[in-house]
Amino acid sequence: MLSPEERAEIEAEIHHYPRKEAACIEAMKVVQKHRGWVSDEGIRDVAEIMGMTPAEVDGIATFYNLIFRKPVGKHVVMACDSVSCWVMGYENVRECLRKKLGVEMGQTTPDGKFTVLPIACLGDCDHAPAMMVGEDLHHDLTAEKIDEVLKRYS
Repeated sequence: MLSPEERAEIEAEIHHYPRKEAACIEAMKVVQKHRGWVSDEGIRDVAEIMGMTPAEVDGIATFYNLIFRKPVGKHVVMACDSVSCWVMGYENVRECLRKKLGVEMGQTTPDGKFTVLPIACLGDCDHAPAMMVGEDLHHDLTAEKIDEVLKRYS
């Protein structure tokens, strides 16, 4: 069940769109903000408010890569694996994250602090390679910069 606060936030978002179904992603973002991810129950609750089926909402959730359908760590590290980042050293970023955090892409550290995910593009190609931690963009990455970044979130 959605909390009264979640419901109020979702209702506020609906008023910004000509059709309430268009607020589906924003509604899931509200649920994720409060819970860290969007469970099957969250999908059903959003579907009910939006007047959609759970399958329709789940289809949107699984298409949009910033909606997390399973629990994630406190900090989500999204490593850009676009062509520009590959050319400029994505493989080194991936390897550095693997060594520093002890997990592969798609995994969460045992302490629950970090989840590492690939992302198709962060739009920072002129400063590749890049990654985001939460909503913070970090670019021109080197092993030393990655160390500095991870220390900020530890």
